[in-house]
Amino acid sequence: MYVCCLDMEGVITPEIWIEFAEATGIPEFKRTTRDEPDYDKLMAWRIDLLREHGLGLEQIQEVISSMDLLPGAHEFLDALRAQAQVIIVSDTFEEFAMPLMAKLGYPTLFCNSLVVGADGMIEGIRMRCEHSKLTTVRGLQSMGFETIACGDSHNDIEMIRASKAGFLFRSTDAIKADNPDVRAIEDYDELLEAFRAELAR
Repeated sequence: MYVCCLDMEGVITPEIWIEFAEATGIPEFKRTTRDEPDYDKLMAWRIDLLREHGLGLEQIQEVISSMDLLPGAHEFLDALRAQAQVIIVSDTFEEFAMPLMAKLGYPTLFCNSLVVGADGMIEGIRMRCEHSKLTTVRGLQSMGFETIACGDSHNDIEMIRASKAGFLFRSTDAIKADNPDVRAIEDYDELLEAFRAELAR
């Protein structure tokens, strides 16, 4: 039996921090895991930048509430879920993701959580486990599942490589160049057919 493991941001939803950067007019927030492979380092930098500008969880949630899914993502996910179990495996946080998951009918999501102070400022993060995406696919495999994975960033490569099959979706030229053996896909129709081909093996 297969479980399909999908990254959230960049595959199903826009990048939250890029949307936040545009909403606040602070371009530094556009830095994502496509640019910085070390997620702990990236989040520590983001938290410092938020505090520098006096921005807390409420301001981020306001932006997220106005976001929509990537065009075609809902249809893609529905079609894939009709053929296999699907888990969205993300390094985002439940405090960010829930409004977006509501628009998808609350699919299964494995993610992390935030440490938020009484003043509403983000003080830290609680990661579900180390190397959460890799740990997730290995855990599923230990229970007898085969995994097929898809993501767009540095932090997706481990779960893609640990899976029976995997794909990069709308990734950067640099990530694609660093991983030339991983199939790179740019549209949902092709991505769905790629999953279907692997599920039929």
